[in-house]
Amino acid sequence: MSEPKNILRLGLPKGSLQEPTLELFKRAGFNIVVSSRSYRPSVDDSELELRLLRAQEIGRYVDHGFLDCGITGRDWIVENGADVEVITDLRYSKATSWPTRWVLVVPNDSPVKTVKDLQGKRIATEAVEMTKKYLASHGVEAEVEFSWGATEVKVPEMVDAIVDITETGSSLRANKLRIVDTLMESYPQFVSSRPAARDEWKRQKMETLVLLLKGALEARHKVGLKMNVPAGKLQEVVASLPSQRSPTVSTLASQEWVAVETVIDEATVRVIIPRLKSLGAEGIVEYPLNKVVH
Repeated sequence: MSEPKNILRLGLPKGSLQEPTLELFKRAGFNIVVSSRSYRPSVDDSELELRLLRAQEIGRYVDHGFLDCGITGRDWIVENGADVEVITDLRYSKATSWPTRWVLVVPNDSPVKTVKDLQGKRIATEAVEMTKKYLASHGVEAEVEFSWGATEVKVPEMVDAIVDITETGSSLRANKLRIVDTLMESYPQFVSSRPAARDEWKRQKMETLVLLLKGALEARHKVGLKMNVPAGKLQEVVASLPSQRSPTVSTLASQEWVAVETVIDEATVRVIIPRLKSLGAEGIVEYPLNKVVH
């Protein structure tokens, strides 16, 4: 009789984080296929069993042991009071590399200037517990009601203020709203249940996943650059490269030339390449990176 197969049950966020999360896994080397009618994506790793769930629910399911681990926002871990082990932060979001923020918001023409001005007022939010804790920390008593969505349209007719999530603030500005204060900044986190974190095989599998995912994140805005350089110009070329480490230098068949290879920020390429060319570099090749693992 064969022994039971090792399986890691992993929850991935549905909604705004779904596409950037699937793209991150792809860059990390995992091909995930999501059916439009299924919450069980397939993946080309027989040791993974995936579930696609709302980010708001993942921490709770990990806490209760229905999942071994998952990716969800720090905000929802705090909001739900989930007892999980944070393996690592994963610094990505829907549109940028910036964290999302939970912010206290009022209309531009509101007399509210600080949270103290909301004493006895009404606030709508999806993060009810977070908001209540925030108000209590400032000694403010206000009515906090749960919002099912489209929270920004509820002020000022229905409520005095809202606590909403934003990444760039563009939606708030479009709705003529202003930020009074920030309650929390949040990135996605890779979290584990306590029992899974103590399981040797599952722990190793999670750490391997995290290594590859963080390598993919590290490579997002970087490119590889390689070129042939006259040996007499090597020191000048090396000095002009803003590389993370000393570049790799290899000898060529001709002793008059060396090959140089390095990793740099993609945004600097348009400045660096003309400079390298002026120093005599030839055969300059820029190439994309999937992972950079330190």
